[in-house]
Amino acid sequence: MRKATILLYGLLSYAFFFATFVYAVGFVGALFVPKGIDDGPATPIVQAVVINLALLSLFAIQHSVMARPWFKRRWGGWIDPALERPTYVLLATAALALLMWQWRPLPQLVWSVTDTRLSAALTALSLFGWLLVLLSTFMISHFELFGLKQVFMRFSGRGMPAAEFRTPGLYKLVRHPIYLGFIIAFWATPVMSQGHLLFAAVTTAYILIGIMLEERDLIALFGDDYRRYRERVSMLLPFSRRGAVRRSSVPSAPAHDAGQEWPR
Repeated sequence: MRKATILLYGLLSYAFFFATFVYAVGFVGALFVPKGIDDGPATPIVQAVVINLALLSLFAIQHSVMARPWFKRRWGGWIDPALERPTYVLLATAALALLMWQWRPLPQLVWSVTDTRLSAALTALSLFGWLLVLLSTFMISHFELFGLKQVFMRFSGRGMPAAEFRTPGLYKLVRHPIYLGFIIAFWATPVMSQGHLLFAAVTTAYILIGIMLEERDLIALFGDDYRRYRERVSMLLPFSRRGAVRRSSVPSAPAHDAGQEWPR
């Protein structure tokens, strides 16, 4: 019964994540959801900025603190190991859902593209960014990254394998394709409001900080292997470093915080 409960918990956590992820695509792009990034009650500018920064900070703190090895060690003593990742995903998704629900619009325009073809191209580029995020998660074990593999392994009575050091697809070109996808998705828009700009700027800054924290953990885990990988492969821009990558360090999901991805 306990195994079945853990499995159900993981499935519900994943379903909540995936539904929220799909909604986030529409929220950022103002495409097909009832409340986009520029929708909501009118709020004084200072108040809106304070609320939005608080929401972004809550998401960032939850995402980063729970991803740190020291936190995992501490709470790993009282939570079933199979529930650690699904719980992280559940809480991160809840923080994102709260952000989208309580986000205050700042509708003043920074830019607005009137050319139909250019507007469509920017929208397509943003959607490509989201697709890049999703595809990149599958390259590092999507179902492990979001907690499903852990609960299924527990249900079947098997243990989780140790984190691997491997070279999946896009990770030969950039060290953080998931983060690159988010940056593209957030900035490629035909209509950039002040609220959207605030969201894109703060999340991009958070991504850069997250990369620094994540790579520190990866160096601690993989040592010189990751250092050599970092020397060969660019952080976010493809083909910006010379040299073929014969062996790169992309650990399996438990050690790869990126992606917890939602900006971590």
